[in-house]
Amino acid sequence: MPTLGSLDWTPLLPVLIVTATCLVCLLLDAAGGGARPGMLAGVGVIGLGGATVVSLVLWSAPAATFQGMVALDGFALFLNVMLCAATAAVLLLSVGYLPRQGIEAGEYYALVLFAAVGMMLMAAATDLLIVFLGLELMSLCLYVLAGYYRTRPEGNEAALKYFLLGAFASGFLVYGIALLYGATGTTGLAALGRAVGTGGAARDPMILAGVALLLVGLGFKASAVPFHQWVPDVYEGAPTAVTALIATGSKAAAVAALVRVLVALRPLEGDAPMLLWWLAVLTMTVGNVVALVQTNVKRLLAYSSIAQVGYMLVGLAAGAGPGNSAVLFYLGVYALASVGAFGTVLLLQREGREAVDLAAYGGLGARHPVLALGLTIFLLTLIGIPPTAGFVGKVYLFSAAIQRGLVGLAVIAVLNSVLAAYYYLRLIVYMYMREPEGAPTTAAVTPAASIALAVTAWAALQLGLWPGPVLGFAQHAVAPLVR
Repeated sequence: MPTLGSLDWTPLLPVLIVTATCLVCLLLDAAGGGARPGMLAGVGVIGLGGATVVSLVLWSAPAATFQGMVALDGFALFLNVMLCAATAAVLLLSVGYLPRQGIEAGEYYALVLFAAVGMMLMAAATDLLIVFLGLELMSLCLYVLAGYYRTRPEGNEAALKYFLLGAFASGFLVYGIALLYGATGTTGLAALGRAVGTGGAARDPMILAGVALLLVGLGFKASAVPFHQWVPDVYEGAPTAVTALIATGSKAAAVAALVRVLVALRPLEGDAPMLLWWLAVLTMTVGNVVALVQTNVKRLLAYSSIAQVGYMLVGLAAGAGPGNSAVLFYLGVYALASVGAFGTVLLLQREGREAVDLAAYGGLGARHPVLALGLTIFLLTLIGIPPTAGFVGKVYLFSAAIQRGLVGLAVIAVLNSVLAAYYYLRLIVYMYMREPEGAPTTAAVTPAASIALAVTAWAALQLGLWPGPVLGFAQHAVAPLVR
């Protein structure tokens, strides 16, 4: 039994830095006698920046694990950078947004950071118990954050739906872990893969049931159809800064955990592609079709995010190697575009409330040209139009599917992208080609939000024009998983 001093804590270093930052924020808030939004957000961004720097420094370090349960590898480090960047953007966007909405509280920043810790643990987990612990830490924080509009019915509804459905999904996940442990005697992903590949274990009904239940639990967090029902109401009722975190961080963490689980269970690969094929088709199609009729921008982006998960499932169906690296790159692209789009929405107000109705965006290009330009870049990225990063990401995803012989799935994905272009372009048409209707839409831009949106817009274009380095990092990150 190793002692505390003999343990190698290096694999946990980025997670420990963010955890320490959470505690510092709580102490500062308590010592200051109240919330200090600028200071707490600044401390959070500094801590996340420190974790990002450490992750980059460790990039060339040999792979290692903490007690065989938390990995230090390229995959975990790539996700650390992505999750820290998305969380930092959310903190910067929250600085002016929370006081404006009358929901400023010091614990908000600690909850966001603790959610990021759960996401990082999920991405680095090599044991199903750590996947569950990370998911629950992330989820408990997000349940509270989703209900931050305490006096609004829609805020209470969002928190309640998210909590109840999340509890059911967690139950499925735990039961799946229990079945797999009962059938194989282990919860470690590597040992689980070896056990499943032994003899006829891959045909064991208990193992198949356990894997199916795991997919339900992770599919809920990733908002894959048919586990997506919570998404539109939670996205609409939660504060938009929280919605940005749910749309980016929780999805990235769930997809990352799903990648690790599917790689470990490669002996089941004969059944997995067909199941993922259907999940991808349903998720893309349902998300895009329902988004066509939305007039609330947050609900539109909610269904859009469901469709985006469908595209990621295309890469997962393509399997190890190019498929997984394509998913990893596309996760980064989606995170940039999603946090940018929600970040722009939360800056706009109409008659003292958030401007979430489609009509409120009429003439935005003339009244607030810079914000309209930024939102246009983010929407074009989500469509996948060059020269944005979304184009490169979709080409990489769909070509990975074609390489694996999934030509039909790639064709359906392309048709869904064309369908999605309608509702994204409709919003752009409103901004530039429609006259304003009703009360004017105002913009409450802060320096912190300007920095966050400028960096994300630049990155969305930069990755479209010069994707090579990040694509290389993504390929390097998944290489150890598929050996």
